[in-house]
Amino acid sequence: MVTLYGKSIFKDVCIGRIYYYSPKATKAAPYRIDDPEREIQLYRAANEKAKTQLNELYDKTLKDMGAQNAAIFDAHRILLEDEEYRQAIEKTIEEKMVNAAYAIQLAGTRFAGIFRDMDSEYMKERAADVMDVTERLIKILLGGMDEKERFNEPVILAANDLTPSDMMLFPKDKLLGFILEQGSENSHTAILAKSMGVPALISVKADSLVSCDNKYAILDGVNGVVYIEPDEKTISGFNIKLNEIKNKKKELLALKGQESITLDGKKICLYANAGSMDDIKNAVENDAEGIGLFRSEFLYMEKDDFPTEQELFEAYKQVLTTMGGKRVIIRTLDIGADKKAPYFRLKDEENPVLGYRALRICLDRPEIFKTQLRALYRAGYYGNLSILIPMVISLEEIRKVKEIIKIVKNELKQENKPINDSIELGIMIETPAAALISDRLAKEVDFFSIGTNDLSQYTLAIDRQNHELLPFFDPRHEAIFKLIKMSVDAIHKEGKWAGICGELGADTEVTSRLLELGIDEFSVSPGVLLEVRKKIRESYAGSLNGADITI
Repeated sequence: MVTLYGKSIFKDVCIGRIYYYSPKATKAAPYRIDDPEREIQLYRAANEKAKTQLNELYDKTLKDMGAQNAAIFDAHRILLEDEEYRQAIEKTIEEKMVNAAYAIQLAGTRFAGIFRDMDSEYMKERAADVMDVTERLIKILLGGMDEKERFNEPVILAANDLTPSDMMLFPKDKLLGFILEQGSENSHTAILAKSMGVPALISVKADSLVSCDNKYAILDGVNGVVYIEPDEKTISGFNIKLNEIKNKKKELLALKGQESITLDGKKICLYANAGSMDDIKNAVENDAEGIGLFRSEFLYMEKDDFPTEQELFEAYKQVLTTMGGKRVIIRTLDIGADKKAPYFRLKDEENPVLGYRALRICLDRPEIFKTQLRALYRAGYYGNLSILIPMVISLEEIRKVKEIIKIVKNELKQENKPINDSIELGIMIETPAAALISDRLAKEVDFFSIGTNDLSQYTLAIDRQNHELLPFFDPRHEAIFKLIKMSVDAIHKEGKWAGICGELGADTEVTSRLLELGIDEFSVSPGVLLEVRKKIRESYAGSLNGADITI
């Protein structure tokens, strides 16, 4: 038996045979040409064919895995249209008099190198996307893409690394899990693996996984271990673990339809985070009591241009009607930092996480904000909607938001469009500044939703997407709990409620402490809803701080 260790990106377990995937090398040999115009036309034709392939991949991924994951292939298509990328290829063909495939290879290597040299871990990972697009073009010119892989049985897919295009070659129902020698938590491949809901390890320490091809293995995504050709003792222990997991899942399923009430009687609202209709469906299936955070920026990221008011209205209305009267909290546009849409034409920044993003863009470009708010107030007529404003750091900002809302509501009334005139307005507490003046902000809004992902990185001065800093990143740092407590106390003093929508809310090891701090609402990923409900029902709210608060 061989034991390998890696970084888990989805905590589940599986057992099966390993299939080692090694994509065919795509290396274009250079040769001199006599007709550069012909090579340019060959490149352009390959470019159009690549767009068609990516459109098909986008549609397939949208259907199977939702808009957030499909946006990966939309980003690839946008790169194909990038003027600088295109010009680099055509200029190389003309000036060096070389074949199109080799010119594409040079351009891809150069652009990927630019991304790898950037400071941001997120931008470093985009180098893989550049090479994915580049290899697609070269394969088209050299004879087409690899045919879709076929299996007789479900397998654990192993590889040195995988591109998103590689992953979509394989049927989902034949994938038990993933083992990768390379990769990072921020790669698009990792995002897709998480969405598939299968155990997956990255950065697996091994001389070569290729020698494990066709071997029987246990993939333990909970502990980050792979057992190659496990012995009888290990298999026996693993079967016990599998039965424990199955029994645990049965216990959790029994909690469907149950209320999330603490042992000392405090009713907690247990909501789901969502970014697509796929997430909404998962939330309903896992018995979410509402949607605590709908990330509306994904409606922008999946488009080639700004969505219209009507498009946004239809999307919001669909979410609200699907939830059937349960509360839906929709966050206004949180574009910027690691979430990009090219048509916004945002400038490159040395530190985008601290830059031009979210509410700052909305207040600076109110025409974008007004379109979204009009769609929200119209959609609110068809369900139980609350609006959540991200990245607030001052009283002045929230007052400007309320002025724009007043204008929007008056316009819609004058146009005789039905609206919900009593939508609750909340803000995210995700900066230390907001937490420190939470007593003043609480007078201006109806609720707080504490976004612990950003609150943690801003409080600790650590980029949460930089995996080299993970040993220093402690989301349970005492300073973060103090800021949460300060914010909860401030909003409760005004007779209003506080929720939590960051990853800390899904950490069942701190559920009891968050309840003691007075949290009234948890919003977590659909897949962990029942686990959090179980923990809430096993915990005390302590002083029952905020128990008289009505949500």
